[in-house]
Amino acid sequence: MATIATCHCGATRIELPETPTKGTRCNCSFCARTGAVWAYYKPGELKFLSRDGECDYAPNMGHHHFCGTCGMHTWGDSPDWGSVYNADGTPKGEPNAMPTERQYQVNLNLIDDLDWSKIEIEQLDGRNAW
Repeated sequence: MATIATCHCGATRIELPETPTKGTRCNCSFCARTGAVWAYYKPGELKFLSRDGECDYAPNMGHHHFCGTCGMHTWGDSPDWGSVYNADGTPKGEPNAMPTERQYQVNLNLIDDLDWSKIEIEQLDGRNAW
């Protein structure tokens, strides 16, 4: 059975390649307010089944997508910061490096009946590290 993330009203439906086992919770000024727990994917790994009325917010290089009907924070598209920085914000290599790839993230709170006991949650200090 496919793993589907869906907003509250069902206008946005995203099929994931498998049930996630890892997620991240970020405390940056944006993520802390939305309460999202993110699972990360490469472009092309997600299947968008419906995106009716979708809205987005792009404060910097990231795009946050929302259902335009019920307002749920559904998914995001951003540079793959994890490819060049550790979770604490320290560089993996050259300081001030910029990612060359993008990544997608899906809000795990949108998966019905997700067994949270099987999800390893990493805490990101986006408030102080980015």
